[in-house]
Amino acid sequence: MKQIKILGTGCAKCIKTAEIIQTVADSSNVPVEIAKETSPEVIMSYGVMSTPAVVIDEQLMHSGSIPSQSMIREWLLSQ
Repeated sequence: MKQIKILGTGCAKCIKTAEIIQTVADSSNVPVEIAKETSPEVIMSYGVMSTPAVVIDEQLMHSGSIPSQSMIREWLLSQ
């Protein structure tokens, strides 16, 4: 199971990012556990300067915008 963190303040873009990741994971039959992280200290510990950001299995994959479904699918199906 992939551990996914959505880093951000809980804004609409952060919520949409989590929804898209869950949708892509479900359609790709990839089990995921999604957690939302809003602590500024934790977000900064990943070196993120703009949100939303996506961390998969403790690796920063994306930050600053809502990722596309094709990007998410590639992340989930790799490794």
